Amino acid sequence: MLTINEQAIVEAATWLQTPYHHQMSVKGVGCDCLGLVRGIWRALYGTEPELPPAYSADWGEVSGQETLYDAAARNLDEIAVEDAAPGDVVLFRMILTAPAKHAGVLLDGGRFIHAYSGRAVTSSALSPWWQARLAAAFAWPLITPGNS
Repeated sequence: MLTINEQAIVEAATWLQTPYHHQMSVKGVGCDCLGLVRGIWRALYGTEPELPPAYSADWGEVSGQETLYDAAARNLDEIAVEDAAPGDVVLFRMILTAPAKHAGVLLDGGRFIHAYSGRAVTSSALSPWWQARLAAAFAWPLITPGNS
């Protein structure tokens, strides 16, 4: 039987090449980075724990609030960035002084899967550029929230 992280990686791989589409979460049709994580959640647990509010592409710069981080902290288990393992969810600050607003799933070999704006869901190297922007890491919960 696969671990939850192995299941997350398998599911994330099924989203590869899904076109980028802001605020969507439909495998093979369109998603953004949050939509990718939401889709993986649905595959692992069923119903999503909460639906995101509408958001603009520049919401992080405009609001200054840690909306993505706060939602992740409510629904996933925060871990130290240095303890993140393949299958864990990682958040990035696209602007170092702004809130975290990009998410992906770690893979083996120093890579991660994410929805790349203007392109599609892809696997990218966790290069020094991405590493410098790594803001937080989260493990998938071992049980469905609300069913403890």
